[in-house]
Amino acid sequence: QVQLQESGPGLVKPSQTLSLTCTVSGGSITTNGYDWSWIRQRPGKGLEWIGYIRRGSTYYNPLLNSRTAISRDTSKNQYTLQLSSVTPEDTAVYYCAQTVSPWYWGQGTQVTVSS
Repeated sequence: QVQLQESGPGLVKPSQTLSLTCTVSGGSITTNGYDWSWIRQRPGKGLEWIGYIRRGSTYYNPLLNSRTAISRDTSKNQYTLQLSSVTPEDTAVYYCAQTVSPWYWGQGTQVTVSS
């Protein structure tokens, strides 16, 4: 079974870059047909898709595109999210997930943007 685990700082200052890593086990991020996604849930709001990486190609939410970068390290079976120029509005629980059926989710990690 595929398992995902997010890691990274829980507190980021405004205007800085949020960086999170997803470590995948039980499956390879190079496997054809899988989408390795980042999704977030801001307080009081629904799930928001940030973007995904598929076999090295990336796809981003148009609303976040200018601030988002997703990359991968195949040697470590990890992929990362960088969200630049963060504001308090980026405070959320961030999830990594494999989003081709069957979906697999990480447990989520709280990131707070505050000075």
